[in-house]
Amino acid sequence: MANNGAGPLAGVRVVDLTAMVMGPYCTQIMADMGADVIKVEPPQGDDTRYISVGPVRGMGGVFVNVNRGKRGVTLDLQSESGKTALRALIEQADVFIHSMRSKAVTRLGFSYDEVAAINPTIVYTNCYGYGRRGPKGDLPAYDDTIQAACGLPYVQEQLTGEPNYVGTILADKVAGLTALYATMMALFHRERSGEGQEVEVGMFETMASFMLVEHANGAMFDPPLGPAVYPRTVAPNRRPYRTSDGYIAALIYNDKHWAAFMEAVRPPWASDLYGTLERRARQIDTVYALLAETMVQRTTQEWLDLFRELQIPAAALSSPATLFDDDHLNAVGFFETLDTVHGPVRFPGVPTWFSRTPGRVAGPAPELGADTAEVLEELGLAPADANPGAQA
Repeated sequence: MANNGAGPLAGVRVVDLTAMVMGPYCTQIMADMGADVIKVEPPQGDDTRYISVGPVRGMGGVFVNVNRGKRGVTLDLQSESGKTALRALIEQADVFIHSMRSKAVTRLGFSYDEVAAINPTIVYTNCYGYGRRGPKGDLPAYDDTIQAACGLPYVQEQLTGEPNYVGTILADKVAGLTALYATMMALFHRERSGEGQEVEVGMFETMASFMLVEHANGAMFDPPLGPAVYPRTVAPNRRPYRTSDGYIAALIYNDKHWAAFMEAVRPPWASDLYGTLERRARQIDTVYALLAETMVQRTTQEWLDLFRELQIPAAALSSPATLFDDDHLNAVGFFETLDTVHGPVRFPGVPTWFSRTPGRVAGPAPELGADTAEVLEELGLAPADANPGAQA
């Protein structure tokens, strides 16, 4: 199914050789923003088709979400006919994006130099575990290993006493967003100059940058002025507060919020020792512990009512399941339900808003090889002859 052509990327064609989540998440957003994303899979399909529950085999929920709105083509890139078809796709593309290791994509004959020889103005994006210029460039990587390598389990240990991964594939998704903005910047440069170029996004480098936003802290300076850790985020008492009937998240952080809270609640431990943000920051774990003693004295709703009156950031605890019933998300039209051959699918939608070129969920995810014949015919290739590895 072709994209509906709406959105700020309408008219952009993307040849997508990514798999799993990092690259497909990047190109899913491109599809939602109007790009014609052609997902090229081997005959057996992207592994993500099979790792989560779905209505039929090969259409698991993770795959269906991050590959929505794309056209699905199967090509056997071990065959010359498959390579010929891919070269024909590249000729008409604006973006070529892959998640193979450098040696693998070069062995297939689709390194940047080889692709640029076919289409000099193409933006060519590499999605790697580790950037290829370093000693780990050829190592395999998944979200868990990159979380470990960038220090996430370490900072979780400061909070819980035991190293743990965070409960989402954070490295994959942050790296996917980074691949998106890097590709868009290269397209912007091409729009200005007419020049294509090669882009490289490493999960490890991305997550090192992400973690060091705040955790570089005193270690940035020469000589170091403190450890590479931001104390507030690893304070052991930094956790949702227990209330008399549940839990609440609240950040009584700046001096305006603090003064309003002190005036409204008047806790017995109130003191000038905690009167300024600078003083609180020096003893933040103690502050969290004192607030925890106070929060347990009222219900979650009572606290929410007070915090909303005082304009203090606060939220009740949700789960991924409860997001589907969230009043705010539903009011802004966040979810979009599409009819598919397997029944209705309620997709989490586009989180951004454009006044002139809004994006939208571009369409359902493709069945394996569903658009092979259509796409090859657009290229002037006969599906049966041109690509024996494709499944129409």
